[in-house]
Amino acid sequence: MSGSAFSSSAAELEILQTPPPESGKGYIVDDGGLLSRAASGTINSKLAALEKETGFHLNVITIRKLVFEQDPFAFGDKVLETWYPTLEVGNDKGNLLLVKNSKEGAIVGGPAFLKGVGDDILDSILSKNIPYNLEDEKFGEALTSSVDRIVAALEGKEDPGPPTKFIKDKSKTYKTKEETNEKREVFSNVVIGLLVISFVVPMVQYFGYVAGDPDFDDN
Repeated sequence: MSGSAFSSSAAELEILQTPPPESGKGYIVDDGGLLSRAASGTINSKLAALEKETGFHLNVITIRKLVFEQDPFAFGDKVLETWYPTLEVGNDKGNLLLVKNSKEGAIVGGPAFLKGVGDDILDSILSKNIPYNLEDEKFGEALTSSVDRIVAALEGKEDPGPPTKFIKDKSKTYKTKEETNEKREVFSNVVIGLLVISFVVPMVQYFGYVAGDPDFDDN
């Protein structure tokens, strides 16, 4: 096993061996180092308020790479079952997982948690909030926007909605071969016309001058 693979697998084991984040004190296991201090503070505050108001507990987990369990959903479930081994304690718990290397995400949770968020919101987060932001490596935004939508759903508030994907203008900005040839032909005709004018006009002027000069033949 290479050094990077060993480090990644060690990270998986480390997360599994980490005690579950304590209610009201912390909700983030940022092994992947994807969150700034400000983003971490914002997320922790929102999740603490969520748990206090509703009883739902969401953990945010980041990891650089998955080696042993490469499916983020399977790994997220494994962490959830390890931290909350019974249905009673895990019913209202959830994990939001982000994998840096593969740019993938997963949301797993107990039955009450998943029902509270709803399939539509879950699918939208996984198909829009996470992939849209990860295209530009906006890991922090992927997590904070996903947390905002999960919190809103569990608190019964209006869904802030997914991000708007910026679609680059794919209109043609180049000339086709036919257009280039057409331009070249027009240019060539203009040049030829100018050359004809520059030659013919002086000649006409010359002959006009000769015809009007009575002394020309005397020479």
